Amino acid sequence: MSDIVLFAAFPYVAVVLAVWGGVHRYRHDRFSYSTLSSQLLENRTLFWGSVPWHYGIVVVLLAHLVGFLIPGMWAAITAAPAALYTIEIVGFAFGVAALIGLCVLFVRRFTYERIRAVTSPMDWVLLAVLLVQVALGVWVSLVYRWGADWYVDTAVPWLVSLVSLNPQTQYVSSLPWLVQLHMLNGFLVIALFPFSRLVHLIMFPFWYLWRPYQLVIRNRAIEATSTTGPARH
Repeated sequence: MSDIVLFAAFPYVAVVLAVWGGVHRYRHDRFSYSTLSSQLLENRTLFWGSVPWHYGIVVVLLAHLVGFLIPGMWAAITAAPAALYTIEIVGFAFGVAALIGLCVLFVRRFTYERIRAVTSPMDWVLLAVLLVQVALGVWVSLVYRWGADWYVDTAVPWLVSLVSLNPQTQYVSSLPWLVQLHMLNGFLVIALFPFSRLVHLIMFPFWYLWRPYQLVIRNRAIEATSTTGPARH
């Protein structure tokens, strides 16, 4: 019964919540479809956290996506020991990079007062959930070796069964609980997606195609006054 709730019902609830929340937010608060960047408040630490986080998570997600979309080709590639070792090492390295970058971003929001002041409760929840997700992914790749290989025989058929509206929980019910938690936490990230800063991912860069031009107007008289200072008498 618990397997049905966790691995059959919860994924659908997460997706429905993500779709409904995204549409509702776009209709009622379209301006918030943004990263709400804090770069102007602090830039140096943001750079050292954002770069490894983005590069790391993009590579890891692409590997997961390729394995899901073309499992036959992925299984053929990982059948060769040299390719499997290479994928495991590269994936682990980029996973660690993403984890380090996310930790830097977390510490940055906690230590800088100006950034902490503009951080919402949902930002903290999202950071915590992402931190758990990436840490679990790194730990799974370290403890349960050759995930690139057994991923196509467990998670992929389970996900395919969900997409086909015929959930088959037996593919994942016997996996170690840490692996199961990693999978379920991924759907929790999906559920939080429309209520967090991550929502900008579905808009960038497409919204640039139809947004109006941004006009920047300068008052040179005011600029000149502020540069020279008040007149002396």
